[in-house]
Amino acid sequence: MAFHDAFSPDRRILIVSRSNSLVALAEHVSPQGETYLTPIESHWFFGCPLLGSQAVQLFNGLMDDIARLYAPAFPQIVISGIRPGGALSQRLIRTFIDRFDIYLHSSGAQCAASLAGGVDGYLSRRSGNHRKKLRKQARKALEQGVSFERVAPASAEEAETTYARMIAVELKSWKGIGKCGMAETPAKEFYDFLLKRLASAQSGRVIFARHDNKDIGFIFGGMAGRIYRGQQFSYDEAWKHYSIGNIMQLEQIRWLCQEKAKRYDMGPLVGPKMAYKNHWTEKEIRLQTWILVKRR
Repeated sequence: MAFHDAFSPDRRILIVSRSNSLVALAEHVSPQGETYLTPIESHWFFGCPLLGSQAVQLFNGLMDDIARLYAPAFPQIVISGIRPGGALSQRLIRTFIDRFDIYLHSSGAQCAASLAGGVDGYLSRRSGNHRKKLRKQARKALEQGVSFERVAPASAEEAETTYARMIAVELKSWKGIGKCGMAETPAKEFYDFLLKRLASAQSGRVIFARHDNKDIGFIFGGMAGRIYRGQQFSYDEAWKHYSIGNIMQLEQIRWLCQEKAKRYDMGPLVGPKMAYKNHWTEKEIRLQTWILVKRR
């Protein structure tokens, strides 16, 4: 919904929940006039619009309503977050293969790390060189007087105050200086909406790195049950030689382990700038996006 509010607030959305399952789709009309039903977040395709063990059955029960709403042309349907060979993919094939052609739209991999065994367990799964570098970087920052503040906003007002601090740091980072980060529209609005929505369940997790009572960095993500999904981190360009990003990652992992989180998701491995994630993760979660096209 944060994506919807920031990127495409004028779309019609279809949300149906029943039996602890959910269908959540948004309407997209192409410049050529073709209609699609897509995941509400339809840019990165990180999420799945069918949630819960009865979601496919619930979705199938909507087919007649969708046909009437869009007659005479049935919309193409895009479903993301499908694990190849997983339960959802099998249910989709069994339910729709007789009436729909199913095409692969795209595929990718999300990287993640187990937090089993707490901080010591997590670090044991990293290379010896990475552990040594982290210890050295943390000691260097401590000697400079760097400290950390944990924030889990519990209201829209707290989220707004926290986000203003994050943006102030972002503007001093290389991304802010280059005007290519989360201080720019529509990313600025997206993360603002996201943090406020997370605050409704106190699920946001923000750590600020501080020096002399000033924020010099932040790391931000959110909880879904016992799974943490990292979103953004940034730091003052003046501190780039102190590995602030690395020590904030370690501090976030420390917090998550204290909360008994079980997994740290870091999103996709895309491009050389994301190569650092290899040092922090050991799991690869393959995900696909499919298009369902109704046969005439």
